[in-house]
Amino acid sequence: MNIEAFFTLTYGLYIVSSAVGKKRNGYISNTVFQVTAEPPKIAISCNKDNYTASLIQKSKQFSVSVLHQDVKPAIIGSFGYKSGAEIDKFEGIGYIRGASGVPIVTEDAIAWFECNVEQEYDVGTHLLFIGEIINSEMVDPGKTPLTYAHYRDVKRGVAPKNAPTYIDKSKFEKK
Repeated sequence: MNIEAFFTLTYGLYIVSSAVGKKRNGYISNTVFQVTAEPPKIAISCNKDNYTASLIQKSKQFSVSVLHQDVKPAIIGSFGYKSGAEIDKFEGIGYIRGASGVPIVTEDAIAWFECNVEQEYDVGTHLLFIGEIINSEMVDPGKTPLTYAHYRDVKRGVAPKNAPTYIDKSKFEKK
């Protein structure tokens, strides 16, 4: 199998967030996609080991913030490579609370979606959540969305171990 083929699949980079009471968390996701237009639904994939997965399962709600290409490295670092069990990822970050109470990151975001979970699927290491969109807004429509290809090729970023697109470097074909 040629692992490089996986890099031809296109993804955006997003912050997916949820909360239960005063507990809140979020993570960088590259697996968010629209499922239907009517009613409007999107799907997200979350590693079972992510703290956010348990919050989504309990609250049955999540938000998705679409990041732009000029996102601050500190936001990627905090939401992508640190544990919400150890730090408050929302401290010092621009965000609002949605009608459902979920935190929605607005800093360095182009748009956001607030969702109620309708279905959950166990797909091995990850959970797939299907959410009906209950609210959405444009934050900065003039910006360009951050893609995983741009993050990897231009910013030289790599997917963390819990990401659906994480590939162990030992699996790359030797050239």
